[in-house]
Amino acid sequence: MQIKTKAVVISSIKYGEANLIAKCFTEEKGLVSYILKGIRKSKRGKLRMSMFQQLSLLEIETFHKDNKSLQYLKEVRVFHPYQSLQSNVYKSTMVMFLAEVLKSCIQEEEKNEALFKFLEESFVYLDEAESIKNFHLHFVVKLTQFLGFYPDSHSIAFPYFDMLNGIFQLKEYNSYSFNNANSELLKELMNYSEYSEANQIKLNQDRRKSFLDFMMLYYELHLQGFRKPKSLEILQQIF
Repeated sequence: MQIKTKAVVISSIKYGEANLIAKCFTEEKGLVSYILKGIRKSKRGKLRMSMFQQLSLLEIETFHKDNKSLQYLKEVRVFHPYQSLQSNVYKSTMVMFLAEVLKSCIQEEEKNEALFKFLEESFVYLDEAESIKNFHLHFVVKLTQFLGFYPDSHSIAFPYFDMLNGIFQLKEYNSYSFNNANSELLKELMNYSEYSEANQIKLNQDRRKSFLDFMMLYYELHLQGFRKPKSLEILQQIF
């Protein structure tokens, strides 16, 4: 079946001497792996290595076969060329972290148009925005909406956040119930729909680090096989 779809590159790994395997989250088919033969040695081909950097936004054409673990690409174009995502050290470090998070989170090969739209709009914003200091904090909160464990907003008035059940409660019920600065910041970020609003929150490096560790624990509790990103330490040093 020939399809044309948008895709975001989650990861790419070398395969053999000249090949590349790119894992992409597509608008039409969900998570798909593509084998790109000879791309690492070809200088004149239509497909270039630069197209498959982490979080690149592509429009692809492919002959898709549902029973194949690796698909082949017919045509590829970058539909939103990034202006700063790869050249700005702060943004490129954030890209490494976000790509690792998505690699651990998105495992199922199923269509999810709402998630794709969220990722597309988020990365375009990240590329174009001048202030991004709290972007990653807001992103990991908003992402839970599409993964099935967004904190219960109906109980937000209560002080304790129960990580195991994803709800706010009146008192501490287990060792994963927290009434601290992180649970308060979570409430604040949940109240903002726009990244620009979240970037107005004044936080120092220690507060950002603490909240990100807090959210990574939340992810670990709700996603089987989730691994804390290796780039987390680098990101926390920069922000």
